[in-house]
Amino acid sequence: MLIREIPEVIAEKMIFSNFAKRNFMGAIVIRTDKHNTRILREIAKKFGANVLNINEEQFEDISLGILMDELKTGENVSRDSIMKKLHKK
Repeated sequence: MLIREIPEVIAEKMIFSNFAKRNFMGAIVIRTDKHNTRILREIAKKFGANVLNINEEQFEDISLGILMDELKTGENVSRDSIMKKLHKK
C-alpha cells in the first residue's frame, strides 16, 4: 500500500495522538495546493489558531509512523527470519 493511499482515519489519529499532548482544543489536517494553503492559513490565523505547515515528506513520515504503530504486533522476530524473507524476494 502506498503512503498516499492511507485512509483519512489515520490522519485523524495523527492529529489526536500528536497534538492532544499540547492541550489544543482540536486540530485538522488539510492537504491542498499552495494557493489554497495560503488562504486557509490566513483564515485560521484570523480566528486565532496556531498554524503548523508540514511538507509532503513530513506528512508521509508521520503517516508511515502511525501505520507502523497500528500494525505493531509486539512480537520479536529473529534476524535470521528477516534475512530469509528478504532473500526470497
